[in-house]
Amino acid sequence: MQAGDPVPDVTLTDRTGAPLALRTLGFPAVLWFYPRDDTSGCAREAQDFSALHEDFAAAGVSLLGVSRDDVASHARFIAKHALVPPLASDLDGSVCEAFGVWVEKSMYGRKFMGIERATFLFDRDGRLARQWRKVRVPGHAVDVLKSVDDLPK
Repeated sequence: MQAGDPVPDVTLTDRTGAPLALRTLGFPAVLWFYPRDDTSGCAREAQDFSALHEDFAAAGVSLLGVSRDDVASHARFIAKHALVPPLASDLDGSVCEAFGVWVEKSMYGRKFMGIERATFLFDRDGRLARQWRKVRVPGHAVDVLKSVDDLPK
């Protein structure tokens, strides 16, 4: 994904198990990709976006968190942490592939494939305005919110 690219024509699974085409999101929008439900970093990131949900809404920006976890896992994650923004499932990994976030990772010398923590900000026309790769959680949601001010009106 490069600046100016349109949102990919891909489909996720929403919280009810129904298909959710990314092109049907309200724009501008923020999509954040995270590795797994209910891990400490992922919970913190989702809580940070939840805390700022009203600020994003006031700016007219939709939020959507994406991982490869299933709908039931998302429901438990949302309930446990009282999360506000919706979460969607990329069960087959096609959306992660389209965004280039399915990458080789390494932990304790072991290599494996997983989701790179990344965030994408799309403008009102559904074009990529900004992306953050290899996100560090502390302060990230605030940085994304500040970038919303830079979007063309």
